[in-house]
Amino acid sequence: MKVHLPMRQPPDEPQKPRIRPEVRAARMTLYPRGGESPRAKLDRLIQYARSHERALILTHDNPDPDSIAAGVALAYLLEKLAGVEAIVAYGGIVGRAENRALIKVLKLPVVPIARVVFDDYDLICMVDTQPEQGNHSLPARHFPDVVIDHHPERPDSHLAPIADVGGPIGATSTVLAEYFRASGLKVPAGLATALFYGIKADTRDLGRQTTPTDVDAYLWLFPMTDKDALGAIEHPLLPEDYFRLYHTAIERAQVYGEVVICDLGTIYTPDMVAEIAERFMYLEDMKWSLAFAQYEDALFFSVRTTDRRMNAGRLIREVIEARGGSAGGHGTMAGARLPVKGLGAAANRKLREEVVKDFLDAFGVRARKPKKLV
Repeated sequence: MKVHLPMRQPPDEPQKPRIRPEVRAARMTLYPRGGESPRAKLDRLIQYARSHERALILTHDNPDPDSIAAGVALAYLLEKLAGVEAIVAYGGIVGRAENRALIKVLKLPVVPIARVVFDDYDLICMVDTQPEQGNHSLPARHFPDVVIDHHPERPDSHLAPIADVGGPIGATSTVLAEYFRASGLKVPAGLATALFYGIKADTRDLGRQTTPTDVDAYLWLFPMTDKDALGAIEHPLLPEDYFRLYHTAIERAQVYGEVVICDLGTIYTPDMVAEIAERFMYLEDMKWSLAFAQYEDALFFSVRTTDRRMNAGRLIREVIEARGGSAGGHGTMAGARLPVKGLGAAANRKLREEVVKDFLDAFGVRARKPKKLV
C-alpha cells in the first residue's frame, strides 16, 4: 500500500461542501439500500471508485482500533479492486498505548491530517464516523464521497453517493470484513489482525452491542491473525502518565447510587476518557458511567451504560449538542466533544458543573450528594 506524505495544506476558506456534478447524478443509483448483500455493496463501491485516481480515507479524530483497521482495510480494497491509490489519515492524536501499538506492530500506513493536502484527492471517504458527527477533521468545504460507519445513520450521510451506515452491527471493522469475504481476496495477516482487534475492542470481546454478523466476522478472521502481534498489541508497555491518570480517576470518582461520574481535569490524551468510563463500569452495581476531561481547547466526554431501556448515544447528544458540542454513539456507549476555547477558569468550572447536572438529570438521579470511592 502506497503512503503519500504531502505538504501541509494552507488554511481553508469557508465554502459550501464540494459536490461534483457526477456525484449528484450518481446518488439515486449508488446509494446502498437496506437488505443488499455485502457483495452488492462492494460492487457499488468499486464501480464508483474506478472513475477516480487518488483516495483519502479519513478516520474519526483520536482514532480507536476499529476506525484505524476499517480505514486501512478500505484503502487495501480500493487499491486492489479499483486501482485507486489511497492513504488513511486521522485528526487529533493516537494516544492510548494499545492504539499506538496497533499501528507500530502491524506497520499500518496511517498519517496525521496535517500532512494532507485535501485538493490532491478526488475521492474522499469516511470510516467509523459521518459528516454530521463532528468528531472528524474534514474541512467544511469538502464533503465525503463514501461513508462507511456502524453507528446510527445521520441525515447528511444520504448526500454521499456511497453510504453504508447504521444498523445494529457492533463495529465498522465487521463491515470491512464482510467486504473482504465478498471480494474473494486473501486477507494479509496484518490486516486480518487489525480487523479482528477492531471488532474485539469495539464489542468488548463480543460482549457489547454484538450481532451474529460480528461473531461470524470475528471467527472468520481469527485463524488468519498474527497471534504474536495480537499479544504485543493487547499488552503494550504503558507510560507513567497512564498510572497517574488512574490514580487521579480513583481519587476523583463520585458515586450517585447506580451512577459514577469522574472529572479527570486536564488529560494527556483524549482517548483515555473512554477507557476510564469503561473501567468504572466494572464497579459493582453501576448502571451508568461518565468520565470527562479537557484536552487542549475542548472537553471530551464518554458515557457507558448497562441499562438496556436507555440509549447512551441519544442521551449524550441531547446534553452536549444543546451546548454547541458534537456527540455520537449508540445504545450502550457514546462520546462527545465540547469546545471551551477562550473560557476562563471560573467559566470553565461553571460549565463542567452545569453539564454534570444535566447528565444527572438525564440519568434520572435525584440525590445530589455523592460519595467518594476513596
